[in-house]
Amino acid sequence: MKTTSYIEILQALGVPAPHLMGWLTILVEIVGGLAVLLGVLVPLASIPMAAVLLVAMITVHLPHGFSSIKLQAVTAAGAQFGPPGFETDLLYLACLAALVLSGSGPLAIEGLLAKAKRREVDAAEVSEGRNRPA
Repeated sequence: MKTTSYIEILQALGVPAPHLMGWLTILVEIVGGLAVLLGVLVPLASIPMAAVLLVAMITVHLPHGFSSIKLQAVTAAGAQFGPPGFETDLLYLACLAALVLSGSGPLAIEGLLAKAKRREVDAAEVSEGRNRPA
C-alpha cells in the first residue's frame, strides 16, 4: 500500500489532519515496533502504540464485530474475506500489556545492558576491596 493511499483512507474516515496523522501513525508503528523487537524502552513505546490500536479498533474495526476472519465466500479464485473485526487489536493490546507488566525478557537490549552494568559495578567493588552482600 502506498502512503498516499493510507492518507486517503484517513481522510475518508474523517481523521483530522490526515496527512500529519498518517505519517505519525507510520512513525509510531515503525519506531514502536523496533523498540518492542529490540526490547528498548518498551513501556514508553507502548503508549503511542496502544493509542494507535485503540483508534483503529474504535474507528475502523469495532463496527465489523469481534472476529478477525470473516469468510464471505469460496470461489474459483479462492476464499473471499470480509472486513476484519477488533479481535486482533485486542490481541495486540494484550501483548503490549504483557510486555509492559512482565518486562521485555533477558535477551532484550535493556536486560543485556543492565547485566553488563551490574558486572561493571561488581568488578569495581571487588577492585576496591568491598564485597556485595549475598
